[in-house]
Amino acid sequence: MKIFFLFSLGIMILCCANAQQKPHYTQYVMNQYILNPALTGIENYTDIKISHRHQWVGIQDAPVTTYFTIHGPIGKKDLKTTATSFEVAGENPRGKNYWQEYTASEPHHGIGMQIINDRTGPLNRFSAYATYAYHIGLTPRTSLSAGFAAGISNISLNASKLVFNASTPVDPAVYGTGILNRVRPDINAGLYLYSSDYFVGVSVQQVVPQKIKFSEGVVTTEDGKLVPHFFVTAGYRLSMGDDFNLLPSVMLKYIDPVPMQVDLNAKLQYRDLFWFGTGYRFKDGFSGMAGLNISNTMNIGYSYDYNTSKINNFSRGTHEILVGFILGNKYGDTCPRNVW
Repeated sequence: MKIFFLFSLGIMILCCANAQQKPHYTQYVMNQYILNPALTGIENYTDIKISHRHQWVGIQDAPVTTYFTIHGPIGKKDLKTTATSFEVAGENPRGKNYWQEYTASEPHHGIGMQIINDRTGPLNRFSAYATYAYHIGLTPRTSLSAGFAAGISNISLNASKLVFNASTPVDPAVYGTGILNRVRPDINAGLYLYSSDYFVGVSVQQVVPQKIKFSEGVVTTEDGKLVPHFFVTAGYRLSMGDDFNLLPSVMLKYIDPVPMQVDLNAKLQYRDLFWFGTGYRFKDGFSGMAGLNISNTMNIGYSYDYNTSKINNFSRGTHEILVGFILGNKYGDTCPRNVW
């Protein structure tokens, strides 16, 4: 019980200190759209992803994140594929010939939607966004997209969970208030440069800083604040013959005043059938990942995080599952490519 008290108090302190306010994702490389709206409509089909993440299993009220995303193109009529597309009929999806003939797609639009629920201790954050992006070819093999997301975030505080000791059952600043809700508008934006062999993405979430408080100044001396989260992602495809591709990638995350977070990942994929990989989050832990393309309309991935920080004394790791569905596949009865 003492651990729970300290954990809840620590979470509240972090939020007030403008620390991590958005969820972590281990399998972000399988759905970069969740980080960067510029990927809206990058494919020739409608891409649906559902994910559930249980962080720090074994710690009461540790973060639990669930999301649903859907996006697709408007006016993309060609069969040019991208870093995450399906196999074109008659081609080896990992063969050198296909990649040598890769060309950028014609300009097109994309629209989508994201729904995210993130719960940590007494705090719950529900967000919903509509997204838009425009894609244009810069060179015969390279494309650039720009996108934004606009929506709302509802941050709720369950005051009954702010328990400190027997004499003070609930934080006096919010005693007797039940569940408090604060609704705020939210905007995200990003750029994404991509080709057959690499991608580079830059995005920012919570573009506009906003103040938020629950206690109306009864105890606190200053308001909490929602601050921008900056992301940089990059990856490169290394061909290992006609059947295997090795896909190293990196993600940098910066949230003032927290030190920059660095994630390193490597994914080895066999044709369009299955993949596995590993990751390292600097000064935090390691992860293992695996996935299977069940058909041309469904794929599934799983990851497990092992913490090397002191929280490992209380946690049994982090589990994350990702299920994908594809609507309007134009590439025949083959499995999805999902290169990155």
